[in-house]
Amino acid sequence: MLTVYEKPTCTTCRNLATLLAERGIDFERVDYHVDPLPEAKIRELLRKAGIGPREALRMREDGATELAESDISDDDLIRLMAERPALLQRPIVERGDRAVLARPVERVLEVL
Repeated sequence: MLTVYEKPTCTTCRNLATLLAERGIDFERVDYHVDPLPEAKIRELLRKAGIGPREALRMREDGATELAESDISDDDLIRLMAERPALLQRPIVERGDRAVLARPVERVLEVL
């Protein structure tokens, strides 16, 4: 099963959905802005993707640059991502024991 953690109004998320639909790939959508991800799930996704929280920080969000350049711990950054879902980059695609930050959307091919 393929799960896409997204924000439906995000252009990149919509492009990813189009790419998957064109390839006939079924997937589950999770709007993590409506149903925020708990810290444990964010940790799991980052571990599966092999990236740290700073790499998954959405730099377009207010305060993200300051957070990225600060000495805030990874644990505190993940806690903030759980509290403020907009700080987490999107879309993230999970399949089994692997995940990928699908930017650009073609990165999804790594987990198919």
